[in-house]
Amino acid sequence: MANKIKHADFVLIGGGIMSATLAILLHEKFPTKQIAILERLPKVAEESSEAWNNAGTGHCGNCELNYTPEFDGEINCEKATRIAKQFHESLDFWKHCAQKGYIQDLSKCLRELPHLSFVYGEANVAFLEKRYHAMKSLEHFDTMQFSTDYNVMKKWAPLMMEGRDENATVAMTHIEKGYDVNFGEIVDQIFDYFEKHDNIDLHLESDVHDLEQVDEGRWLIDVTDETGGPSWKILANYVFNGAGGGALPILDNSGIEEGAGYGGFPISGLFLRCTNPDIIEQHDAKVYGKAKEGSPPMSVPHLDSRMINGRKELLYGPFAGFSTKFLKHGSYFDLPRSIEWDNILSMLGAGYHNLPLVKYLVEQVALSFDDRMKMLRDFYPNAQNLDWKVVVAGQRVQIIKSDEEKMGKLQFGTEVIISKDKTFSTLLGASPGASTSYSIMKQVIKESFD
Repeated sequence: MANKIKHADFVLIGGGIMSATLAILLHEKFPTKQIAILERLPKVAEESSEAWNNAGTGHCGNCELNYTPEFDGEINCEKATRIAKQFHESLDFWKHCAQKGYIQDLSKCLRELPHLSFVYGEANVAFLEKRYHAMKSLEHFDTMQFSTDYNVMKKWAPLMMEGRDENATVAMTHIEKGYDVNFGEIVDQIFDYFEKHDNIDLHLESDVHDLEQVDEGRWLIDVTDETGGPSWKILANYVFNGAGGGALPILDNSGIEEGAGYGGFPISGLFLRCTNPDIIEQHDAKVYGKAKEGSPPMSVPHLDSRMINGRKELLYGPFAGFSTKFLKHGSYFDLPRSIEWDNILSMLGAGYHNLPLVKYLVEQVALSFDDRMKMLRDFYPNAQNLDWKVVVAGQRVQIIKSDEEKMGKLQFGTEVIISKDKTFSTLLGASPGASTSYSIMKQVIKESFD
């Protein structure tokens, strides 16, 4: 039994980019209020925000072909333009944080890097050219270039053209000013700033065991000390549930009616990591390809130059895997425990109506190392097995919502759920998530406090 009760005006669950962003916004809006952040791991930003657990791309529509679907011969740029606007809002926010001292060294968080799209085959080349013409006059995309010329593409991405037939049917688009973003570094620096403030408390190794709404609409949260110490409680006027893959069971425990019917399906990620420094130095861009039909948006193939912990890296992937965990550091019982009477039909319906996705996941899990290397050679023809190894990336939970027609449907992207009394909010979903964190948290502030 808990032996003490703490108090806070705001409790934020999860120590990732979303909670860090919201904490800044709350701190600026209510500078005298008490903010408590609960993180179940010994360190912040160890799940989705950690650099090895995401692509690090400043997702802004430059190169993500799934943001510009083609319908009836027309390229729909609505999603790409919306996400570009949101990313640049996040970019401006991070610069604001640097000016205010919340972020001490922005150069460790952001690196300018070209963003390229790459396709092969006549149909895909035609699609990419059509996309280029649809986007080149739009804000944020006016510097985009398109080419099928071998020598031009070799200048943009020399590693990818090395060993490739000069007459191959391939094409690229290129935007010089994109970004490689270390979201974990942003979070680390923001929480370093929080240490100086008495009204912002970070509780590490503090897992939310249960919560309930009590008198006057406040929330009483049961917290387990992961170090083996005594459990404790915290009473708050407002709760933000930003626990990443762990948000779903917390939402279910809250009992808010807006959370009924939600389910989740976990998908893990694997990357090929280059181990040869000479090869790593030859590639300095983020290059995205076209997703295979039936694959989730988070599985768009890309060859990424990264800067992680001060070291340049080169990754290819992601390859989907399967685990019943909702978090990389979670429990294998996460998925079965999440199945309730109010979401079982949603989950069954989503599975039935997304059989291509199920087939894709089965195929991905069955891939051998040689299979993955063969896929890498579509991007980098001269890739050698000895220069690459498989690394495990982050865990994502695909949202499943109830749907009258299909019983349940997969919901891609991110979704904010806010209780009717505006005292509890939850963020579910994945990509482009972190890149649009400021816009999402600004929405939470507006709908909860304005």
